[in-house]
Amino acid sequence: MSLLVTGGRGLVGSAIAGDFKPTRDELDLMDLESIVAYLNENQITQIIHCAAKVGGIKANMDQLGEFFYANTIINTNVLEAARCCSVEKVVSFMSTCVFPDKATYPLSADQIHDGEPHSSNYAYAYSKRMLDVQSRAYREQYGCNFVTVIPCNIYGPNDNFDLESSHVIPALIRKCDEAINTHSDFVIWGSGEPWREFIFVGDVAEITSWVLNNYNDPAPFIMSPESEVQISTIAQTIASVMGFEGNIVYDSHYPDGQLKKPSDNSVLRELMPDYQFTSIEDGLQQSVHWYKEHKKEITT
Repeated sequence: MSLLVTGGRGLVGSAIAGDFKPTRDELDLMDLESIVAYLNENQITQIIHCAAKVGGIKANMDQLGEFFYANTIINTNVLEAARCCSVEKVVSFMSTCVFPDKATYPLSADQIHDGEPHSSNYAYAYSKRMLDVQSRAYREQYGCNFVTVIPCNIYGPNDNFDLESSHVIPALIRKCDEAINTHSDFVIWGSGEPWREFIFVGDVAEITSWVLNNYNDPAPFIMSPESEVQISTIAQTIASVMGFEGNIVYDSHYPDGQLKKPSDNSVLRELMPDYQFTSIEDGLQQSVHWYKEHKKEITT
């Protein structure tokens, strides 16, 4: 077996062990012929497809066309190249943003195409939905063993700590660090009251490896723990881990979004009943440690 991990330098890809983890310079995923040549040359038999053009809410809203085009081409090319080269198994990453804005909770795989995604990132969401469509279509017409996974909010080492494009946990770590350095308040956008599901990147890597070797169903596989964590708890834990002793201020001028967004992990629990998720406390400890170790290179 020879495993290719696309996006191997990103948050998820860096946590997954693979035989080949090419950089963008080594493999252009926007070029179908280049991917086919790479797969054939390296005799790739399995692919974990993590690569994507990603960003925070602002980037998604400002670059709707770019996000749609780049992700649609990348995803289409990877799956088409895998088909052309008779790759035995492909696991592709989707996102919880694929769910309809007015979905019923908990979020379940059968709801993905039941309505419009949220307007803030609809272009990215639609491009990710097409991974499900293309994977199922290729399965039905060509017999390809292409499956998809949908993780909840991922965090951990090698995250993106750029405040313009980062997600909630790395943004809070960066903000807390800046508050310590400037002797100022640790300001949280919103009330801190919403609850969200978070999954440590090491858990994502382990579960993805299990999916690669054991899961062959066309239905997307949802990765999430049983419990949600309140944003205020995340902020307080980060402050404690980082040794922040100042004031935590919640800025209610910023919207909270939905209070709760639970997902349905019943398939995961049925198939992996004994899996133990990393606690949010341990995960944040590891994330903060990684941030401190790499602070100079990621904040300059």
